[in-house]
Amino acid sequence: MQAVLYQVLAILAGYLIGSLSFAVIISRVMGLSDPRSYGSGNPGATNVLRSGNKAAAILTLLFDALKGYVPVLLVLKFGAPYGLEEGTAAMVGLAAFIGHLWPVFFRFEGGKGVATAAGVLLAINPWLGLAVLLTWIVVAFLSRYSSLASLSAAVCAPLFQMLIWDVGPELLAIALMSLLLIWRHSANIKKLMNGTESKLGQKAGSASAAKPAKAAAAASAASAGHVSGRAKSSKSKHASK
Repeated sequence: MQAVLYQVLAILAGYLIGSLSFAVIISRVMGLSDPRSYGSGNPGATNVLRSGNKAAAILTLLFDALKGYVPVLLVLKFGAPYGLEEGTAAMVGLAAFIGHLWPVFFRFEGGKGVATAAGVLLAINPWLGLAVLLTWIVVAFLSRYSSLASLSAAVCAPLFQMLIWDVGPELLAIALMSLLLIWRHSANIKKLMNGTESKLGQKAGSASAAKPAKAAAAASAASAGHVSGRAKSSKSKHASK
């Protein structure tokens, strides 16, 4: 019974740590706009990068990964005397990931969880974490789309674990994280299919600014065509007279 209590407390602690939205915290400390107010509106490192502040984006990425890595590592290192085994460590990592998605401290408005999931994977299985991270880097480098890289990594994570390493209690947590991560990227999937997804390093507002510019150009062309049409019509009437 006491072991169950420790497990519940560990999972709750993982969720609370995951609820620390470092994109918002770091932006406030550095005097930047709330990342939920520009770009994709996602409080994560990629959107913070759109502010133009690379240092803030790097810090966000680092701390979001650590809040997934540290709780799992603590359970693996010090949890055995309290009945906390690998299965509990994986659930603590999942709780931290869910905390990032729905943070209790920030009105349950969280990010997509890519960095936090990477931290969890690195703690559960460092080689798996590195393999998934390499997958993200390769896809991001070739495509320049962070969302596509994240989706590719999410698909590969449970497959790598199942095919290369053993099928243990951690596989369930990894699979659930992957499914949630893909679900959180549903809007990005639609944008990728429509060709409107923002690329890495694209500044806030630049993606949306292109649409009004195109609309204005189209309206200008239509207006010019309308004026030209009226002029031709007037000339035609004059000639007929």
